[in-house]
Amino acid sequence: MKAAVPKYFAVGAAAVVVLFLLGNTEAFVSPLLLHQGKRISNHYHYGIEIIDNVKHQSYRQLNSVVKDNDDFASASTETTTTSTESIRRRQLLFSLLAASSAGTLASTGNPLVANAATVTATSKKNGVGESITNVLRPPLDDRDYEAYTLENGMRILLVSDPSSNEAAAAMDVHVGACSDPVEVPGLAHFNEHMLFLGTEMYPEEGSFSDYLSKHGGSSNAFTDSENTVYYFTLEAESDPIFAEGLLRFGSFFTSPLFTPGATGRELNAIESENAKNLQNDIFRLYQIEKTRANPDHPFSKFFTGNKKTLLDDTKKQGIDLRDQLIKFYNKYYSSNQMTLAIVAPQSLQDLKKMVNDAFADVPNRNVDKPEKEWAGVAPYNGNSGIPSFEHVVEIVPVQDLRQVTLTWPFVYISDDERDEALLTKASEYVSHLLGHEGPGSLLSYLKRQRWANSLGSAQNTELTDFESFDVTVELTNQGLAKLDDVIEAIFSYIVMLQRDNIPNYVFDETLQLTELEWRFATKGNPGGYVQSLVTSMQRYPPELYVAGPRRIALAEPNDKILSSSAPREKFSSNRQRDLAKKASMNLISRLTTENAIITVLSKSFDGQTDQTEKWYGTKFRVRKVSDQTLAKWKNASEPRQLGLAYPKPNVFIPEEKGLSVKIKPPAVDKYKKRSFESRMEPIPPPRIIRDDGDEGRWTVH
Repeated sequence: MKAAVPKYFAVGAAAVVVLFLLGNTEAFVSPLLLHQGKRISNHYHYGIEIIDNVKHQSYRQLNSVVKDNDDFASASTETTTTSTESIRRRQLLFSLLAASSAGTLASTGNPLVANAATVTATSKKNGVGESITNVLRPPLDDRDYEAYTLENGMRILLVSDPSSNEAAAAMDVHVGACSDPVEVPGLAHFNEHMLFLGTEMYPEEGSFSDYLSKHGGSSNAFTDSENTVYYFTLEAESDPIFAEGLLRFGSFFTSPLFTPGATGRELNAIESENAKNLQNDIFRLYQIEKTRANPDHPFSKFFTGNKKTLLDDTKKQGIDLRDQLIKFYNKYYSSNQMTLAIVAPQSLQDLKKMVNDAFADVPNRNVDKPEKEWAGVAPYNGNSGIPSFEHVVEIVPVQDLRQVTLTWPFVYISDDERDEALLTKASEYVSHLLGHEGPGSLLSYLKRQRWANSLGSAQNTELTDFESFDVTVELTNQGLAKLDDVIEAIFSYIVMLQRDNIPNYVFDETLQLTELEWRFATKGNPGGYVQSLVTSMQRYPPELYVAGPRRIALAEPNDKILSSSAPREKFSSNRQRDLAKKASMNLISRLTTENAIITVLSKSFDGQTDQTEKWYGTKFRVRKVSDQTLAKWKNASEPRQLGLAYPKPNVFIPEEKGLSVKIKPPAVDKYKKRSFESRMEPIPPPRIIRDDGDEGRWTVH
């Protein structure tokens, strides 16, 4: 599995201003070094480097932990494991907490699509329908974009980057593990594996990976709760090479073979992945989280599958696994539920022809969105295998972890509420406050008591019908012994959020910091970028394919959506800020003791547990929270008595008018393809423009 990771770790501690002048490029202030709090955004990383070395190392470890192994006993070199947004964000929280002691809404078709028509777009007609070229993008992104829809209903986003010598393509099929048949857990994941094992046009099982290897490329895929993403990269300076790569990729979605021999052999890859995950705390804890949900809701399923669920159990039930694969593919794999993104050096016109040749024949079965199958089923109803609310689950982890996580699930009562959450992103503001590390913060209080080393706050699980919000605290031994007091402190801070008016500058600064990242975002790896694009295309209208997951306050008070790529220094109006405040207060109002799901991890629980989780063998016990403790949390200590307060204004956040370019970069013809020799030319080293000497405070490059 290749994880699409959240955008950044915002570093805490004192604010530091660092000026860069790299060659002749523009001097700027790194927004990551200015963030006062520590939070984990639900946005995707977009080429911005993580500054803190310890957390950067943890970030890299995250990718290595969840990425597929390539040495599974399989006929396919593409071996992928089931992914979910929850796993990705929970892994990130764990990585953050472990290092410091040294972030899906599915496709919606209502207001977003309707409102897209209100945005002034540069549109033109072509052979496949209306195209949009004013896709909002960061100011430093000089690539050409075009979004349109094929006649078969497939949504396309093309990105032309003549300066790149690598091309990448990704396909998101809007169906995932939530749509597994009850009788065959893991079928969506197994189906994902099988598409790499031969098609009618290219029947050899390893032909796709062989072709990519021959041309310096690679491929992978992941299965999410409601989406499955396939992607590949290769060297693409030669048009015929990339065109054939797209033809091979497109055949996945027109004529996969599902041969009996490959079906049997690929079960070994699934079993190998499952065995690898058995000692991974992320998968172990995630499955317990799912077991605390309503067993009638698909979120509760075992997503990855193994040889037992796919082979042994199906045989016992008289189910033909290959027939189930074909039925699943024919039921859900329809072009009207697919999004395709391509980043390549070819022109938009050339790319459009390649796309038409490779994907125009993908069948449109006009299927409904799969989430309609469980519409109205409550994700939590008090009838779960492991109690959810007013109980504490104590788990023995594989790693030496001590932490407590409070999770609050929020069920969307309507499509409008879900769409508003997608555009407003209230969790950004709330996590900014709960994750604050400066004076008056929750973490500063816990550290003074010697109860905690670090704290993370983020949006977690995101499905079409519900999302959840997490606060995770890495505990000391004293903190574990004072667990009830730690939780009370969390609720004390929440009481302050609910009772005391949140200053306007908190919302303004959250917007400004996000816009600074947007302002200085640079091109990232094409393979990772196309993955983030196709998932975004399932959620946002074309103008927001890039900006949607990377910016906040996307809705205007007049029901229009954001229409400018220019970085913002403030909300468009007080009314827009009021929308953000209202959405944030709505989220905060749901952070109650009755709605909290509490999970604690510690090696000290070893030998004291009395239950074992079915799929991963995780040892745990369930403890009911006493009425006395619940009453204590409901009537948590006065925030001021604990020294809790809102963060003070951050005076170090730069403004656009304070940023200037003293040495302008030379003009570059972005349409000119760069030769191999020109790419090998070293970047000019930084030039010192001011040096205060050995006793001075600054050396500015």
